Amino acid sequence: MKTDIILCGVGGQGILSIATIIGEAAMKEDMYIKQAEVHGMSQRGGDVQSNLRISSEPINSDLIPLGCADVIISMEPMEALRYLPFLNKEGWIITSSTPFVNIPNYPEMEKVTEDLNALNNVIMLDIETLAKENDVPRSANVILLGAAQKALGIDYEKLEDAIRSVFGRKGEAVVDANIKALAIGKAAQK
Repeated sequence: MKTDIILCGVGGQGILSIATIIGEAAMKEDMYIKQAEVHGMSQRGGDVQSNLRISSEPINSDLIPLGCADVIISMEPMEALRYLPFLNKEGWIITSSTPFVNIPNYPEMEKVTEDLNALNNVIMLDIETLAKENDVPRSANVILLGAAQKALGIDYEKLEDAIRSVFGRKGEAVVDANIKALAIGKAAQK
């Protein structure tokens, strides 16, 4: 098994938390992992991207070549399109439908949505609204992870265990909110 994942978004949206949860779950499945992170000009508001490679065999490089990503998980719809050249032909895009307009020349959202809808294997969710409606406003990123679970090929229970491990030190309420968010995303992936 091999899964190459690009996680992208804007600083402060929780991309690196998603990477940590996936990495923890992969280690629980005795998989090899490699990760490379790129941070934008500022910690909050700049673009953030992470290459995460998971395999049952040793991994030589932490960077994903063009056309080889199996999954793009994006907290921001335009960012999903930015990394499209890395996606393989059968790959999946799981993205938020809510833009984070942090640049003056942000494209019209109708065009971004049209471009995403023209692709195969796209799950686009309004994770911000889902998070607010379900009383987990700080866990929108984990809703997106839940929606990506099937494309990742990682057992759902392993992701739950990883959430307990990653967020355990923050208390039971934080763990429970993130497990709830994961379930919301999984239910929305259909």
